[in-house]
Amino acid sequence: MLRKTVLWIIALLVTLASAYYQRVTGPTYPISGTTTFAGTTIEYKLARSHGGEDDQEVALVVPNAHIAGRLLYRRYKTSDPWTGVPMTREGDRLVGYLPNQPPAGKLEYTVELYTGSERAFVPAAGGSVVTRFKGDVPAWALLPHIVLIFLAMLFSVRTAMEAIFSEGEVRGYALWTLGLMVLGGLVFGPIVQKFAFGEYWTGFPFGMDLTDNKTAISFLAWLIAVLAVWNRGYRFTHPGRRWYSVAAAVVTLVVFLIPHSMFGSELDYSKQPKGRPDATAPGPQAQKPL
Repeated sequence: MLRKTVLWIIALLVTLASAYYQRVTGPTYPISGTTTFAGTTIEYKLARSHGGEDDQEVALVVPNAHIAGRLLYRRYKTSDPWTGVPMTREGDRLVGYLPNQPPAGKLEYTVELYTGSERAFVPAAGGSVVTRFKGDVPAWALLPHIVLIFLAMLFSVRTAMEAIFSEGEVRGYALWTLGLMVLGGLVFGPIVQKFAFGEYWTGFPFGMDLTDNKTAISFLAWLIAVLAVWNRGYRFTHPGRRWYSVAAAVVTLVVFLIPHSMFGSELDYSKQPKGRPDATAPGPQAQKPL
């Protein structure tokens, strides 16, 4: 019993660590930090993903009331001129809004701060933030997807440990892993994708969405592992078969560590009507550096 408890704890820690790494290294994780302008320390957290039909809020904590701001944005990967809109002050915050885009649409944006003749940019001059818009995903679809994928990863690690350290059977663990992978990745995954971006599947062979492709690779790895240990009488009388589960777990861990949403769905603006900016403005690259 102690051995099993220890193995479950290790599997849980590995799963939590990999999930955290995947989240903070992904292209939708907010960019945050502090900068100093006009003698004032400014805190910011710039979102790189937005769901729903409302506009995306962009806010900075700027205690100095003499500092004003302007939000600059344009559609990503287009030749659109930059749109510049004034930010409004709400207490210690400067707030602006990015116009909502169709699912998978992206905007490139930056914040210009100014007071008198001084000017600065967040992020620093020459830089910008890219945010992706998506549809609203209902909790009944999103929560099971997240929980099931997490459990699939947990059972994947635990199955590998059972194969390496135990003299017992790995068949049951492998079946649980495959079942959770199917439900979380191949059932609820496409449902979430449909709500968010309007398509059930954008991975191979229909596209290059890395999230969908990662799901497919993990599923195939565990399908092979389950087939290898399918015989009910299998324990370690066939010692070579256990390494199929270990290999599947390694494959799953590797693809799980790839940042979420990399090479994800992206709207082709060349097939959309050209945007009309509210007020054109020179981009951050053309401005005076910080």
